[in-house]
Amino acid sequence: MREFNLFLKRAFDILVSSFILIFMTVIPVIIIIPIVIKLDSKGPAIYKQKRVGKNGKTFIMYKFRTMITEQYDTDGAEIMSEDRITKVGRILRKTSLDELPQLFNVFNGTMSLIGPRPMLDYQAPRCIGEENLRFEMRPGLTGLAQVKGRNNIQWEERIQYDIEYVKTFTFLLDIIILFKTVLLVFKKQGTDVKPEYRGVSRFSKFYVPEENAEAVISADVTSDS
Repeated sequence: MREFNLFLKRAFDILVSSFILIFMTVIPVIIIIPIVIKLDSKGPAIYKQKRVGKNGKTFIMYKFRTMITEQYDTDGAEIMSEDRITKVGRILRKTSLDELPQLFNVFNGTMSLIGPRPMLDYQAPRCIGEENLRFEMRPGLTGLAQVKGRNNIQWEERIQYDIEYVKTFTFLLDIIILFKTVLLVFKKQGTDVKPEYRGVSRFSKFYVPEENAEAVISADVTSDS
């Protein structure tokens, strides 16, 4: 039964992604958005990033660029991610239009419409035990964690929803999640990360394991002296 559900899932991915890509070309949204991005700030319209997908295999994920390309200010200090978002980028994120290029990932089979969101290459090795179940499915444009809270739930909670999704997956569940996602997009819910969810978790870029914390502090002291 699960194999049949997986077959329906892949067939649905191909059908929907093909239809939307053709539809966007006809409108033509997929041409207008890159032009607006280029007019708003310098840099490529499409942002490419290495992510970890099914069975731990890496792939290139596509998105419309929503940030300025500069990562450091004139004094050499790193610019916070939220301060790098462009005017057009904020609109794209609010409407989730920045995710549209991932339909190419869905079409080529590196992603699915529904599934755990793809992790960055430094995050995947931090999954332990049952958390690795999330890599048994293709990563998705949206998923159970996204309709349960999107950006405003902690990473550990997101992964628990990912595990739940993998264990209880059916094609019907995918349809329900897709329907709920559409409602959330129209309501523009969960696109902004609340301050209380910006803390450094095990999956954060700035996370330092406790056993390495003393070594990092020591290295910082040495470099300042």
